[in-house]
Amino acid sequence: PMEEIPGSEFEVECDLVILAMGFLGPVKKGMLEELKVELDGRGNVKTDKNYMTSIKGIFAAGDMRRGQSLVVWAINEGRNAAIAVNKWLMRSP
Repeated sequence: PMEEIPGSEFEVECDLVILAMGFLGPVKKGMLEELKVELDGRGNVKTDKNYMTSIKGIFAAGDMRRGQSLVVWAINEGRNAAIAVNKWLMRSP
């Protein structure tokens, strides 16, 4: 168990903090369950090559889609998913 050690506090001046806290998988109870979003064999949100889920207009990227991985993969997928979302939104009717 974690215990506080009195007098051990310190501050680090910085511009950005990224918390890498681990990931156990997407929370299925609630929105994913209600929307009936399709999951892959590992319990992650299943998407097509454009990051769209089984529900038209709903996209997923990063750990929710690929499972626990490096933050650089999540950043890359987030960027690619944003491009895919933009293309989908800007498509001709």
